[in-house]
Amino acid sequence: MTEEPERPAAHREPRQARSAATLARVLRAAEEIVSDSGLEEMTIAGVAQRAGVAVGTIYRRFEDKEQLVGALTERMLERREKYVAERLRAAGPSLSGVMNAYAHALLQSFADNSSLFPELLRTRGAGSLDRGARTITELHRLLLEAAAPYIDQIRRSESRQALDAVGRALLGACFHNSVRPDAFTDEAARRRYAEELGDMAIAYLLTPDRHRDAET
Repeated sequence: MTEEPERPAAHREPRQARSAATLARVLRAAEEIVSDSGLEEMTIAGVAQRAGVAVGTIYRRFEDKEQLVGALTERMLERREKYVAERLRAAGPSLSGVMNAYAHALLQSFADNSSLFPELLRTRGAGSLDRGARTITELHRLLLEAAAPYIDQIRRSESRQALDAVGRALLGACFHNSVRPDAFTDEAARRRYAEELGDMAIAYLLTPDRHRDAET
């Protein structure tokens, strides 16, 4: 029987407000270094210097750089989940409103520290990949939940399957934009691209499929 690979233990969570503030400062410093110089250039000493803390302060919280990267990945993905959830809650009360809000939220969330996201993905650690998969699942769930009240507006023969396909397509398009060298980084360009994605999603959902046309 194949044994599962060992994974680093979770870092120690702070119990006091002051300790939590220090941890936030450390993670922010690590994020800045990775965004500016890349993951390979990030060191515990460099993070400590930028955060204004002693090296020992970081080692009391993290066993090594790998564990720090894991915490940084968790922070990044949690922020994306929260942001998309907030945008969907504020979406217009229609299928179009939900799809447009989702497209804009996804594109913006992937664009947030766009150089950091692909850097963390390159770590290839099993834990990072598992955590990333959970975020993708959660983002997809958020869309399905937000669109559920408007499912009857979908004109495809299999409405839930069509919504599932659209959600996957939008995730793929926004992720692709975050890792390509000519990604839309200008805010106006991102907004136009999100509008195009939202329009395509709605056009698909509101167009009867060929199978239904053949039966009528």
